[in-house]
Amino acid sequence: MCTLLFWICLLWELLSISCQDFIQGRIVGGYVPSPNSVKYIVSLQNTKGQHFCGGSLVHKYWVLTAAHCNNGAEQMMIVAGDYSLSSFEGTEQYSKPQSLIPHPLYNKSTNNADIMLIKLRVPMVLNKYVSLAPLPRQDTGVMAGRMCTVSGWGYTSHSGGQMPSTLRTVKLPIVSTAKCNSSESFNGNITANMICAGYNVGGRDACQGDSGGPLVCEGRVYGLVSWGNGCGDAKFPGVYTAVSKFRRWIDRTIYSSYTRCLKY
Repeated sequence: MCTLLFWICLLWELLSISCQDFIQGRIVGGYVPSPNSVKYIVSLQNTKGQHFCGGSLVHKYWVLTAAHCNNGAEQMMIVAGDYSLSSFEGTEQYSKPQSLIPHPLYNKSTNNADIMLIKLRVPMVLNKYVSLAPLPRQDTGVMAGRMCTVSGWGYTSHSGGQMPSTLRTVKLPIVSTAKCNSSESFNGNITANMICAGYNVGGRDACQGDSGGPLVCEGRVYGLVSWGNGCGDAKFPGVYTAVSKFRRWIDRTIYSSYTRCLKY
């Protein structure tokens, strides 16, 4: 009888842990991609080497991420070519930000224009572990139902918890703005600068710590992890910054930095 009770208790404990990880996990309901297969993703880390946001390398000197990931240039380190945050693999490259450029229309209250460019002090070297993220053209949308992937090193629970050791990825369908903006969901809070992605039944999503990371559709970074209501909630898909709405701003910002350099 005691043996039976032991196994019942053990099984219950294991099931509880699994459910908790599924509901509150990093990339919720996702999988571990092959090492260095997402070559353009970067980790934004604080001065203690702790990951807090993701980003995409769009130029050897520039990283694209969410504006709400701005914690100050002096408090940030950008790491490219990483896969497991818990071990040094020899593929990593490090650079401090030279400047942080959030979009001038970024609104903390509404999360509108949640996008930021980071100019690096030292360029990343492009190789078989590090590459540039392809971006969509200006104002090119992605249709509802289209399958996309989002990747990141988010935390294991809403309250923080332990950092996952390896990058995770999940496949998600695009949700129409009309459905995402309905009274059953975000009730009009989704702007034209946002994209929603998730399943009707929930269970798969980006989560805390994945902010700024890439939502890739048709081989291009169409979205940046921005905000949501919980993680994996059936009524509330994840909300992403629509990169195509800011392509001209991205190009102008990067190009203008070089024209300024040429003047001097």
